[in-house]
Formats: sequence, C-alpha cells, structure tokens
Amino acid sequence: MSLSALLNFALPKAPNAERVAFLRAQPFAHRGLHGANAVENSRAAFAAAIAVGHGIELDVQMAGNGEPMVFHDERLERLTAETGALADRTGLELAQIKLFGSHETIPRLSEVLDLVAGQVPVLIEIKSNVANVNLICLAVRRALEGYRGDAAVMSFDPRISVWFRTHARRIAHGLVVSERIATKRSDLIRARLEVRLALERAKPDFVAYDLRSLPSPVAEGLRARKVPILTWTVRSAAEEQLGFAHADEIIYERPSQQD
Repeated sequence: MSLSALLNFALPKAPNAERVAFLRAQPFAHRGLHGANAVENSRAAFAAAIAVGHGIELDVQMAGNGEPMVFHDERLERLTAETGALADRTGLELAQIKLFGSHETIPRLSEVLDLVAGQVPVLIEIKSNVANVNLICLAVRRALEGYRGDAAVMSFDPRISVWFRTHARRIAHGLVVSERIATKRSDLIRARLEVRLALERAKPDFVAYDLRSLPSPVAEGLRARKVPILTWTVRSAAEEQLGFAHADEIIYERPSQQD
C-alpha cells in the first residue's frame, strides 16, 4: 500500500448526503458576482448572483463590538477611503463606510442573509484573526438562527470546523485548503501531510480546495469517501475544466471580474 493510500485512512468520513447536497447543485460566485458594475462582497454583487441562480461565497470579519461584517480584508484601505483595521471599528461605524466605486456601505451578515432569503445557497468563509474563535463563531451562528435557506460555513482555520461540529451541528462546516507550493518532492509530501493533519482535526463536512493545488491525492481521497470538494478560484474556461475534473463544484469569478 502506498504512503498516500495509508494516510487516506485518516481522512474524514462522508457527511449525510442530503445535508450537503446543495453544495454540489450549482456554482458559487466568489465574493458575489462582482466586476465592473458591482464591488466584491456587496449587496449588488450578491443580487447579481441571485439573478443567475448561482450560489454566493462571501467573507466575514468581526467588528470591534462583535458583529459579523461581510468584508474580505482585515484592513479597510483596499476597498474603502478609510484606513486602519476593521476590528477597530464597531458594526455601526463600519455600516456607514462606503465601498470604493459604489454608493453601498459595508454590509452586516444579517443584512446579506435578509437579502438572499434562501433564494440561493450561501457559503460563509469565516476569517479568524484572533486567538479565541468563540466570539466570531457564536456571532455567525446567531446570524443564522432562524435562517431557512441553505448555508454553510468554512475557514482555513480548523478550529472553526471544530467549533461548529461541537456547538452547531445542523450547520454544514468546511475546511478551506491550499497546499504549500513546493518544488521538492519531500516538501510536497510534507505539505500534504499538513493538510491531512488539518483535516483530521477539523473533520469537515466538505472541503474547499485551492485550484492551484489540484490534482492532489488528498482531494482524490476525499472524493473517494464522498466528501464534497469545491475548488477556488476558477477564472477561465481551462480552469473550469480542471476544476470539474478534480472537484464536485466550483467557486468562480468571471474573466472581467477583479481579483
């Protein structure tokens, strides 16, 4: 038996198929369907994804007062005229900051869920920038209380999956994975071992795999176990072909969209 096959015994088991079926049902627009007419992680970008019936992938950071805000970066400079860390502002303050090229402001997660209202599935990537992830996990769980649409959470941080598996089992939880770029075989084996260790800790319901890491024996082992595999970020027809060859569904941006 090969080393990869032996290590695959430690991979997570398949989740309940019905519980995660929505992850395989349509592509997901990365940070919404953004581009020339809509800023990433904006209400307009989410509305555009809804209009074509595609799922929405979005990012959540925690404001200084604990509110989950839909924003990718830790700092405000790239997408707004403000400076500094998002975590240094309250949700009320952030909700008044305009996004570049838009009349929109930074949305709260609760506002986005109200907008989507179950029309398409939502993938919430939780950014964990703190030693204690309990607060942001609890805030996201509270935002999802009573939500009737399909939604899942995911993160690069295995602690997020552990928290939701322990405290909110009804919410599908995933691990975001990117194998370190390696030129030496020994480094590649080490990178894949690190991914397996993260998977063992997280025990996710699904995995969002970096397209640049595919094909990968880890991803193939997961698919063999019926664990849903998404891949990000697909930006061309060739990348879409690669994605569907090695994953169940894609998280994509249109060629005209900004990085």
